[in-house]
Amino acid sequence: MEGDGSQATSGGTPNDSQHDPGKMFIGGLSWQTSPDSLRDYFTKFGEIRECMVMRDPTTKRSRGFGFVTYVDAASVDNVLAQQHHELDSKTVCLLSSVTFYIKCLWFCELPV
Repeated sequence: MEGDGSQATSGGTPNDSQHDPGKMFIGGLSWQTSPDSLRDYFTKFGEIRECMVMRDPTTKRSRGFGFVTYVDAASVDNVLAQQHHELDSKTVCLLSSVTFYIKCLWFCELPV
């Protein structure tokens, strides 16, 4: 992903921790959403350590989801306290890393 504009980060690596309590899954992104616009929107809830929009490795087109990782896990609660989030004219779906992990276990039947 390096060099394709798919992530903006200020420290850390994408795989620092899969279950980081400060990490959020952001789904339903517009194809036009960039890491910068994702960061700009979610910065109001707390300091961001890492922000990325996932891209198809072949086409480089957005896959419609990304991740935001906050320095302070309490920022996730700030985000989730707001009912509606709209970015680039689309309502986005949010899951904390803990909720995302549990939902993956439930729906994807991943081993524990």
